[in-house]
Amino acid sequence: MSYLEAPLINWSTFAEARATLGTDFVRILGYFREDGTKSVDAIEAAMRDKSAARLVLPAHTLKGESWQFGAEQLAMLAEKIEMTARHCVETQQEPDELLEDIVGLRDVFRLSLASLEKEANPLVERRSFGRRTPVAGAAMGAQRSFGRG
Repeated sequence: MSYLEAPLINWSTFAEARATLGTDFVRILGYFREDGTKSVDAIEAAMRDKSAARLVLPAHTLKGESWQFGAEQLAMLAEKIEMTARHCVETQQEPDELLEDIVGLRDVFRLSLASLEKEANPLVERRSFGRRTPVAGAAMGAQRSFGRG
C-alpha cells in the first residue's frame, strides 16, 4: 500500500500509546514534535545537498516515532524515503526520485502532528474507543452528594 492510501492517523495505535505511556504521553508527544521537526529539517537539507546517505538516519528516526503514535501515513512516507535512500547509497545514485515525496513531507508531518495534538488536548472531547458514556442519573447522584458529610 502506498503511503497516500494509508490513514493519516491509526487511532487504535494512538489510544494504545496513550494508555501505555499514561501521564508521560503529552511530554513524549512534545518530544515527537521537536525530534520530528529536526528530522524533517535534516531530510530537506540532505535532499538539497543530494546526499542519500544523510537521508537515512533522520528518515529512520521519523519512521519509528511516527509508528509509535499511530501517524501511519507519515511513518510510511518516512519508510519510503529511508528505503529508497538506502538503495541509492548502495547503488551510488543521487536520491532525485525522492524529490516529490520530500517536498510533501513537511505537510504530512504538520497534518499528523496537528491531529495528534488535537486528540491529546485534555479539553477536546474524546473519541469513545468502546467506552460507555456515564449514566445521567449516576452523575446527578454524585452532584447531589458532593460536599455533604
